[in-house]
Amino acid sequence: MPKSKIDERTPALRAFIRRTGRAPTLTELCTLFSVRSKNTASLMAKGFVRAGVLTQTATGRLVAVPRGPQPLRLLGSVAAGFPSPAEEALLDTMSLDNYLINKPDSTFMLRVEGDSMQEAGILPGDVVLVERGRAARNGDIVIACVDGEWTLKYYFKNGADVSLEPANKRYSTIRPQRTLTVEGVVCSVIRKLA
Repeated sequence: MPKSKIDERTPALRAFIRRTGRAPTLTELCTLFSVRSKNTASLMAKGFVRAGVLTQTATGRLVAVPRGPQPLRLLGSVAAGFPSPAEEALLDTMSLDNYLINKPDSTFMLRVEGDSMQEAGILPGDVVLVERGRAARNGDIVIACVDGEWTLKYYFKNGADVSLEPANKRYSTIRPQRTLTVEGVVCSVIRKLA
């Protein structure tokens, strides 16, 4: 696909990414640009990759390339114990992306439903950042598929015995009966206050 066509279509693609928070699928590219063929959408995707608007994972999934993190100003520190005098001073700037995410290509977000992890500080409505490809260690909080059901729990392994522990006494420990797939390890929790 010619660069001029890619440049012409980039604003619509960026608007889609802003609206949805992700890159489109090939089917969505067809809809977005009124094309019928997935082959055409695939050529378009390759053009967006060459232009640096999208990247592609090893599995072929399209990923939006950030236009650059928007740094926030770090103005100082505040006492969480006894009150102390504080003075606002610009110490630095930092991007929350860089602060929260070590491996952007292998990190995804999920919204939490339920209260089984509340004693770990993870509440309903929170968003967890999950890193794929990281080996789960004892005590990690993981996203796992257990016997066909997805859950968020503490991971523990002792020999061949694996257990998934809740952080709420009202819930029971889960031990896989047939299958267990650990999809990723939780690396951050985000909570928006009012």
